[in-house]
Amino acid sequence: MENPTSQKLFDSATELIPGGVNSPARAWRSVGGTPLFFESGQGSRINDVDGNSYIDYVCSWGPLILGHSHPDVVQAAQDATAKGASFGAPTAYEVETARLVVDAVPSIEMVRFVNSGTEATMSAMRLARAATGRNLILKFDGGYHGHDDALLVRAGSGLATSGIADSAGVNPKLAEDTIVAPYNDLEAIEQIFDAHSERIACVIIEPIAGNMGVVPADPEFLTGLRRITADEGCLLIFDEVISGFRAAFGGAQEVYGVYPDITCLGKIIGGGFPVGAYGASVELMSHVAPLGPMYQAGTLSGNPVAMAAGAATIRHLAKPDTYARLALTTAQLADGLREIFNETETPATVNHATGMLTLFFGVDSVKDMTTAANNDHQQFTSFFHKMLEHGVYLPPSPYEAWFISLAHTSEDIDATLQAVRDSL
Repeated sequence: MENPTSQKLFDSATELIPGGVNSPARAWRSVGGTPLFFESGQGSRINDVDGNSYIDYVCSWGPLILGHSHPDVVQAAQDATAKGASFGAPTAYEVETARLVVDAVPSIEMVRFVNSGTEATMSAMRLARAATGRNLILKFDGGYHGHDDALLVRAGSGLATSGIADSAGVNPKLAEDTIVAPYNDLEAIEQIFDAHSERIACVIIEPIAGNMGVVPADPEFLTGLRRITADEGCLLIFDEVISGFRAAFGGAQEVYGVYPDITCLGKIIGGGFPVGAYGASVELMSHVAPLGPMYQAGTLSGNPVAMAAGAATIRHLAKPDTYARLALTTAQLADGLREIFNETETPATVNHATGMLTLFFGVDSVKDMTTAANNDHQQFTSFFHKMLEHGVYLPPSPYEAWFISLAHTSEDIDATLQAVRDSL
């Protein structure tokens, strides 16, 4: 495929935008080459500025669970925009979307909307500190929870791709209040709490990690984490920005039957528009201003366009058999990949959960960041570009999740698997 227009746009972008991109995950630094610029999408496919069409497994990094340009979402956003893009005042859209979120997510009785996943996690940590009177944060190696200073410590996602353990400019005093533990290692958690009893405000975790690649938590690990945090008077935060409304209608907490004190959401609840949210019990959320002393605000929080698009998406997801269908499509792709790797004797592991998966080349199993880091980058890079030539757009990093939407058909999956065979 030829991409002269993308190349021209990227050349111009590098003069105006750091690295030519507005988020490092888009830069293709891990795989090399020129990032593609896109101009349209419909269903499971996206079209670049040079007229090439691809089956899309990025799906805007997760929000587009209904696929591109779903008519219900487009109509909702158009109707809201026509009435006014923003008021800086309450609207009925906020109330409707809040009700949908509260009814869907088991641990949430009250929710506050913000503008991004980063805002959600940083606000959730502030809430935990306000409620407990403690300062230490415990996170997991490879867990990316946005670009808040306290959380950019051994994070995954773009940081893992770039080989950066910590970001420059992070206040070291804030970083000192962050403890990092290995994922899926309950013994390590017990040792940390033995050493820091009554000092840890919260534990923040992706119950299904998506930023070291897809790595589901062991059920016993989450159950143990819930028990320990409850015993220690520490709050458990589930970062479900990725898994919320994707792993199940009620998120990963519905799948595992383990319920956190605070839940962070994003992506899907905005229907493709910027959004984030954090929610908890009425008692905990009563700490948040204007009810309580924990201040958090945002001019565009609860933006009517994002709320309308998100509500349209959630209403669609509430239909019967939606997640059974998404799980079936995901399993079709994951099982097909495993079969091909077995047939071709290609050493690889495929981790998947409903609506998302990652393949790791040269690795027998992946349960944490240490094992994920053994992924064969060179082989992934070659595979990425071969798949692109065959019309399949994958995340340009071995540490990111592939996202499957409800718009992906069996024919899409068959075409993808054929592209995998040809690429290998």
